[in-house]
Amino acid sequence: MPFKVLAIDDDIAMTELLTLLLQSQNFEIKTANNGPDGIELLREIKPDIILLDLMMPGMDGWETCKKIRSFSNIPIIVISALNNPEIVASALDAGADDFLVKPIPNKVLVAHIKNLARRATGQFGPISQLVNTSKPTFS
Repeated sequence: MPFKVLAIDDDIAMTELLTLLLQSQNFEIKTANNGPDGIELLREIKPDIILLDLMMPGMDGWETCKKIRSFSNIPIIVISALNNPEIVASALDAGADDFLVKPIPNKVLVAHIKNLARRATGQFGPISQLVNTSKPTFS
């Protein structure tokens, strides 16, 4: 079953780019272009992770994030052109799990999604292979 991503961003070009990128990485992706539609889609499709823009008309990303947090602990990555420590802190305080500044290199975005996916599902894949899980020995 593919990992499901919900992207909420008012920039249609951005959601189209995210769709192309994430489908090429075998993710299932659905998009919404505003907060209320994103929340409705979240309840409908039950994604594994959300990519959320902050600067949207109407219900902005902060309000959308807080609304989602009122009923869900789904991992949220904020993707924003805003690069200011106070903005980053306020998004994390609103309930976001991660914050990435646009433009984001494709590999970096995919790595952050996979990282939160590992944490959310408890499946640590190759990382767990690097850790010796046998009985510890002390010198």
